[in-house]
Amino acid sequence: MTLEEKKQQVIEDFSLYDEWLDKYEYLIELGKSLEPFPDDKRTEEHLIKGCQSRVWLDAEKRDGKLYFRADSDAIITKGIISLLISVYSGRTPEEIAADDFGFVADIGLKENLSPTRANGLVSMIETIRNFAQNG
Repeated sequence: MTLEEKKQQVIEDFSLYDEWLDKYEYLIELGKSLEPFPDDKRTEEHLIKGCQSRVWLDAEKRDGKLYFRADSDAIITKGIISLLISVYSGRTPEEIAADDFGFVADIGLKENLSPTRANGLVSMIETIRNFAQNG
């Protein structure tokens, strides 16, 4: 699935829910689908700066593509990072760096988060972009 197709799928998935409470439940379910994050990666180096919750992110480059793993100690935040890596993991650094992450606005995520979670979302996006630009 292309990056554009994946983003469109996310937009469609979120449009199935009318209420933000249901969308939060969906995010929580996404967070539960994350593969276990290695204990040896739960370090300061892997913590995303700017998040109120603790969010760890790691990227590995294989065959010219970045593969992300993540975890968080908060269920909504875990869902948000899960959503982001489901879209961007397995993409080339060039694809990620060139993307505007506009689907986040299309689903209304930032506007429906508390200010601290919205800042954390921006930090997660910036960290993924940094991996891509340095990857």
